[in-house]
Amino acid sequence: MIRKAISYTSLIFFSFLFLAPFYWMVSTALKSDQEIYTYPPKWIPDVLHWENFANAWMSQPFNLFLQNSLSVTLLTTIGQLISSSLVAYGFARFTFKGRDFLFMVVLATMMIPWEVTMIPLYMEFNYLNWINTLKPLIVPSFFGAPFYIFLIRQFILTIPRELDEAARIDGAGPFQIYARIVVPLMMPALILISVFNIMNTWNDYLGPLIFLNDQSQYTLTLGLAQFKGMYDVEATGLMAVTILISLPPLVLFFLAQRYIVDNAAGVGIK
Repeated sequence: MIRKAISYTSLIFFSFLFLAPFYWMVSTALKSDQEIYTYPPKWIPDVLHWENFANAWMSQPFNLFLQNSLSVTLLTTIGQLISSSLVAYGFARFTFKGRDFLFMVVLATMMIPWEVTMIPLYMEFNYLNWINTLKPLIVPSFFGAPFYIFLIRQFILTIPRELDEAARIDGAGPFQIYARIVVPLMMPALILISVFNIMNTWNDYLGPLIFLNDQSQYTLTLGLAQFKGMYDVEATGLMAVTILISLPPLVLFFLAQRYIVDNAAGVGIK
């Protein structure tokens, strides 16, 4: 009984520590400009200024930024699903010389930080005249990602090969087996990959910062940085827009958390 009480008390305490920054962000977004700098700080505003959200959103062309973020997120998710699933299917179902070595090379690329490849990628995209367009953020996704390839391959290995053999007897080719049998069965893994990619792309700041210069191409994360001036920060607008930008990933996570927990644990079995 005492151990349970200590456990629950610890969980509640650390939950409050985790939620405190989020509460402070919401509280700041609803404060007036004068209340932000009062000391001691006010945790509960005297008057809730809900108009701060609309004013902050209209202070910058966030509708355009939202359109850019949605385009990048949707297209990169489609690209990752197609490319990563095809590559994973090849590694899981085909036997060819050097397959295991090539798969290890693919996995080894995960250990290379993005900061190392940032300059070569910039030079390459600059040569292609893709700088200041959304192409550098979208096109690489159609070549797969090592982490996603690994997850999908592990999931495909759990699908019985007898299904492939039965379809092959009926005259189905490799791509038909992939499209009609493997893809429907690995739908939970594809949902998991989609959630991971959407959250990573939606929150990406460094990639758009490097490749985008024109404000008309900005994503939401770059638009959020516009609240930071040379000498001060517009805290109310910054917090209000941060909340609005954070809502889609939060909703997506809570809706798909069953797939995230179950499949993230299951893909490593084999």
